[in-house]
Order: sequence, then structure tokens, then C-alpha cells
Amino acid sequence: MLVVAIPRYKQMQFTKTWPIYLISALFNIILFYGLQTIGLTYLPAGLFSVIVFLQPVLLGVFSWLWLGESMFGLKIAGLVLGFVGVATISSGGLTGRISSVGILLALGTAVSWAIGTVYVKKVGGVVDSIWLVTLQLIVGGIFMTAVGSEVESWSKIEWNDTYIFLLLFIAIFVIAVGWLVFFKLIGSGEASKVASYTFLIPLIAILVGSLFLHEPFTLNLLVGIVLIVGSIYLVNRKPRFVGEQSNISS
Repeated sequence: MLVVAIPRYKQMQFTKTWPIYLISALFNIILFYGLQTIGLTYLPAGLFSVIVFLQPVLLGVFSWLWLGESMFGLKIAGLVLGFVGVATISSGGLTGRISSVGILLALGTAVSWAIGTVYVKKVGGVVDSIWLVTLQLIVGGIFMTAVGSEVESWSKIEWNDTYIFLLLFIAIFVIAVGWLVFFKLIGSGEASKVASYTFLIPLIAILVGSLFLHEPFTLNLLVGIVLIVGSIYLVNRKPRFVGEQSNISS
């Protein structure tokens, strides 16, 4: 990302916007990845992921309170339906020990993701999106690496071809490109509507597992698909009264 960003150095405006980069790194990288990394040692992955996907619901509320985005019954129903859909398809992983610390860490992950997204939406017109992603990853990455070096040993890493390939794939496509596309979408539309599509993440992961890893296609998955598709439809559907008000004003 830094290689891509350097030719745009004039748009960085670091002396004026550095607090934005730091705050974004705090919520979107340090807290989001840090809390979930620790939290997964306390809770089963299925339960943890369900709690984390409260984020679109929280983001809908935060966007309404802090960004002035519209809020109506269909959108609320859609956000809740999406969460229920994620819980349904993840229900197979909702077993194992239940830790109050793990639940709090999962909630903290969801809250930090939601706050970070709202913050980026709020300041999106002030900073360059490529520099925002680049610097939040550099700042957050340095902090996470420093902490990781203190609590874990570098010698435990097996630098084989598989590890290096996965590390590069996740770093480039999942994290760097993923955050850039996400922020671009957030900046171009209502944050709550964009966030509703993140309900597709666990759905796609399980579908890929079914297709390529021959994992079973269960009734829970089918029900979850229906719920999530219905969720996205409801969140993005314009209520009748909004259309009527637009016609009256015109």
C-alpha cells in the first residue's frame, strides 16, 4: 500500500491529518484485530464470530445517532434478521466453553469495528482513502508486531511456502485491498446499508467450504442464506413513506 500511496504524497497532509490516521489505526487495526486475536483463545470461533457480527447492527444505530442516517422499521428488522442469519449458519460452532471474558472481547471487537467505520465515514472527505488505509495499517501493524514480539517467539514461525503464500494473500487481498474497498463503499453510500452486505462474509465462507472442502450443506445453511438475503433486501429497500415525501417535495 505504501508503494501505491507514495506517488500521492501531496494528498497525505500528515501535519494536519495525523490524528485521523492514529484514531483510525486504533479502532480498525489495533482494537479490531487485537481483541479478536485474544478473544478467540477464550471462545469457540463460531460463537465469537456471531457476536462480532453484531457490528452491522451496531453500525446502523451509530450511523443514525452520529451521522444522521435514516432509521426506520424495515432497516431495523433487516439488520436484526441478518444477525439471526449469521447465528443460524454458525450454530454448528456454538459449542464449547462459554467465557465472560471472551464474550466481552467479542463485543469489544464488534464495537471497535463499528466505531472505526463510523469515524472513517465522518472524516472521509478530509483524508485521502489510500493514505488512510496505508497509514492505519503501518501504525497498527508496528504496534501489533511490537506487542506480538513481547508475548510470542519469532522462532515458532515456520517460514514454509504455504505460510508465506497465505501471509501475502491475506495481507494484500484480505486486509489491504479489503479495507480500501470497504472504505470506498462506506464513503459512497449509507454506512448501515454497506455494512449489511458484511453479513455475506460467513455465508460465503461456509459456501466455499461446501464447494471446495466438501463440507456438508446443512438445513441451517439454507435457512441462513434466506435470512441474510432477506436482511440485505430490507435494509436497502426504501420505505414507502420516504418515496411519498420525495414526490410531495418535488
